[in-house]
Parts: sequence; C-alpha cells; structure tokens
Amino acid sequence: MGLSLAWLLGNDEPVLRCGRLRLEAPARRHFEAWSLLRETSRQHLEPFEPAWAADELSRSAWRRRLSRYRDERALGTGAAFLAFRARDDALVGGVTLTNLRRGVTQSVSVGYWIGVPFVRQGFATEALSAVVQHAFEDLALNRVEAACMPRNQASITVLERAGFRREGLARAYLCINGAFEDHLLFARLRTDRATAGLRVQEPAKAHADAMRTAEGRAA
Repeated sequence: MGLSLAWLLGNDEPVLRCGRLRLEAPARRHFEAWSLLRETSRQHLEPFEPAWAADELSRSAWRRRLSRYRDERALGTGAAFLAFRARDDALVGGVTLTNLRRGVTQSVSVGYWIGVPFVRQGFATEALSAVVQHAFEDLALNRVEAACMPRNQASITVLERAGFRREGLARAYLCINGAFEDHLLFARLRTDRATAGLRVQEPAKAHADAMRTAEGRAA
C-alpha cells in the first residue's frame, strides 16, 4: 500500500487506500464526475437521502458543499471522502464522517453512498471499512455509529459485512426525502474485530515504512 502523497506534503486531508479503492477529500476538480454520477444514480439514491435541493447538482451547490466539508474538518467535527476505483480513477461513491464528538464520547456518525453502475460489487464495504479504520487509528475514536432505514436491505448488508452490530430502532429518526423515517441503529467499536482483508495502512506507519525503505536503498 502506497504512502499518501497528501500526507507527505503536510496536507491534513489524508488519502486512504483499501482493496480496489482510493479515497480522498472532495475538491473542485471532482465536480463533473460527482454531478454526473449523482444524476445517473438519482432514482437509486433519493429514497434513502435527505430531500435534494432544487440546485442540488449545480456547481454553486458543490462549492457550498466543499466549504462545509472544509469547515467541519477544520473544527474537527467531520471528514468527507470520495471513493475512486484505483485501476482507472472512476468515481464510485462517497463516505462522510459527521457529528464527531470528543470528551467522554469519542464517537462519530458515518454515512455512505455508491453510484448505480457500481452497486453490488463490494465497493461500499471496502470504502466504509477504510474510513472506519481511519476513524479508529488516525482520529483515535472509540465508536463509529450508522443508521439506515429498515427497508434498505442493501445498506444493512454493507454495515454487517463491515463489522457493525445492530443496536436498536429509533422511531422517526431522520427526515429522508421529505418525511421522518424510522432507522435501525448500528455501531462498531474500536475493540471490535476488524473486517478481514480490508486493512488500510495508517499514515504514521506508512511514513515510517517509507523512511526505512529509503534508508535501506541509500545504505
């Protein structure tokens, strides 16, 4: 697994690598790929997301979204990632960490989406697992929480494959597509067993490994 170039350059927005994917922070250059995939996947995504704004896929809406992501990362309350297929840089979806709480809680909520051309191929599990490990190892959190509607069996399967455990049902928990919906609550703890085969090299370890390799070549 390669060392994050962004991390080497001192950027506090890490690049995560996991299985077939590379995950990085959203940027202006991603607008076209993001808007095209979201538009192509609209009918698939809308039933399980907050209501889309009238200008949801516009460039100005993308700039507002990027500004919110930057603010959340600067405040330490969240982080967003887009997931790209490593072999051809195709955008497949995204994962976000929100409502990050420190103090005695040390927890965060996670959400994710995958575009229609890439569903049922294991990408959601890989992307989610990469970001969960980032939350535990790089952000030093203890708990990652997720919620999904009871009828969203695909999302339930992704969470279970990524090592999340079902903890209960929250009635009228989130406003989805204009209506408050019940949600199943899931969580994964730092002490829970990691999903086999989906480990991501943490930046600090990657840097140490790279330095040892460079020293060996120079000797």
